[in-house]
Amino acid sequence: MSVQVRRARPEEFEEIDRVIDDAYAHDYGPREHHDDMHRSAVRARDYDVLVAVDEHGAVVGSVTVRRRGGPVLHEDFGDDDADLRLLGVAPTARRQGVAAALMQQVIRDAAAAGYAHVTLKTGPDMHGAHRLYEALGFERAPEHDGLWIGGERVFDLLAYRYRLGATTPVPQPARSGVAE
Repeated sequence: MSVQVRRARPEEFEEIDRVIDDAYAHDYGPREHHDDMHRSAVRARDYDVLVAVDEHGAVVGSVTVRRRGGPVLHEDFGDDDADLRLLGVAPTARRQGVAAALMQQVIRDAAAAGYAHVTLKTGPDMHGAHRLYEALGFERAPEHDGLWIGGERVFDLLAYRYRLGATTPVPQPARSGVAE
């Protein structure tokens, strides 16, 4: 599948929300989200919402990333961390390079913005996601495991970190046409 990765447009927010909700329901079961962060229009106020669209213009994936100088998405990451949240791919578009294309764009954007790391958290049972992150060069960062809210560990998550630097190659798109 060929995808284009770019910043989301406001008219796409509703479709992005459906894709993210479907992706998380596929992995975790149906849930009602009372967290405003599960709405892309809310996230787009303070963060960059990236979207992957297929050759027909349909939204097939999305991820939200911290803006340089903006608030972190996870309270235990620092100023040099481009942390991300809510990476999701439509169940019908999985295993076709969509998540990899989104992550590669995140890494390129973070490098261009001068971050030292790209960081994320994922569920302990998301083995396919773990394989993707490791294939892209992410390493486990167990010192940041868990979801922390108000200084309290709320539940278990695994942390991963991609170290950026002059000698760190930024992964290039594999099977997807990724646009800036």
